[in-house]
Amino acid sequence: MSQGLNFSLTDEQEAFRGSVRQFVEDKVAPRAAEVDETDEFPWDLDELFVKNGFTGVSYPEEFGGYGGGALELALLIEEVSRWSAGIALVPAVNKLGAIPVLLAGTDEQKREVCEGISTGAHRMSYCLTEPSSGSDAGAMKSKAVKDGDDWILSGTKRFITNAGASDLYTYFAVSDPDAEKGRNITCFLVSKDMKGFEIGKKEDKMGIRGSPTREVILNDVRVPAENVVGEVNQGFPIAMRTLDFSRPSVAAQALGIAQGAFDFAVDYVKERQQFGKPIAAFQGMQFMFADMAMKIETARLAVYQAATAIDNSNWDLKPDPRVSYLAAIAKCYASDIAMSVTTDCVQALGGYGYVKEYPVERLMRDAKITQIYEGTNQIQRMVIARSIFGGR
Repeated sequence: MSQGLNFSLTDEQEAFRGSVRQFVEDKVAPRAAEVDETDEFPWDLDELFVKNGFTGVSYPEEFGGYGGGALELALLIEEVSRWSAGIALVPAVNKLGAIPVLLAGTDEQKREVCEGISTGAHRMSYCLTEPSSGSDAGAMKSKAVKDGDDWILSGTKRFITNAGASDLYTYFAVSDPDAEKGRNITCFLVSKDMKGFEIGKKEDKMGIRGSPTREVILNDVRVPAENVVGEVNQGFPIAMRTLDFSRPSVAAQALGIAQGAFDFAVDYVKERQQFGKPIAAFQGMQFMFADMAMKIETARLAVYQAATAIDNSNWDLKPDPRVSYLAAIAKCYASDIAMSVTTDCVQALGGYGYVKEYPVERLMRDAKITQIYEGTNQIQRMVIARSIFGGR
């Protein structure tokens, strides 16, 4: 067990969770099914996130954020995901896009991003995946060519979450085609207002609907040198470190999905009558829910531990094997149990679990993506094994 792990939240964190839960019950829950059905970005809820101060959670106060850390962000995402994983991506994806700047950006970049996201002036996305490079991110084809004091960027990114809704993008491109793979990539801060910036097709997804997933296409976009994030040709470590720091958020999303489905199913089986008594009275059903409860509580410990590790680490690019290890465990385990628990909850509701009138089928569809994005769970197992046995 890692040192310094506290198994309880502070009074302030519990109060924060309570305020988020009330917000979710009042504002998110009534809109969740509609957002899933229409697959339209929930601008009304986005504005309420800003109004209630939730968009500024986990951003440093010194740069215009509202404070808190990875654990508070995990609590926020977990609670929203109990009803809608797509809506939970409003704060989650902003942070994903901002992490490269927080890790390696200038003070001016950090203030622009933190203050902008907190006040609703900016929304961010993270651009790494391409049509021909997913898990092998270093094989990207996007290129950046130096032109005087500027850079000319061209390329296509695919599966970019909240693309089109966001106005700022952290975009990774090959800046030295002759250099060694992984030491030839630079991170840039790109605005949708730059000439040559284009949003491509919108994906019609199984889950996390209401959060647009689209292509980001750069057609010889001129980016000034001051928009370089970190050092030239050092973007790949920024990208990998970003994923270490963002995976606990995906784990929190998966945890919330599982908890939401579980809570609904518990209430259902206590009311549903068969053979003259509630189906919750049958031992087979009780054991199914006992197994789900064990998985959820274990996942919660993993998620909070990984988030705490981030809060206890330095926000720089120095390798931190403990963060990478714990983040991979949390993301992999929580997403696997989200898929398992939501499937069992659909089963517990029987035919009613298979229809859209009840939220468990939506939560099951939402759960699947958590096993895929921010690094597939096969990649997570590679990260964990590397931490155990060493090697690249």
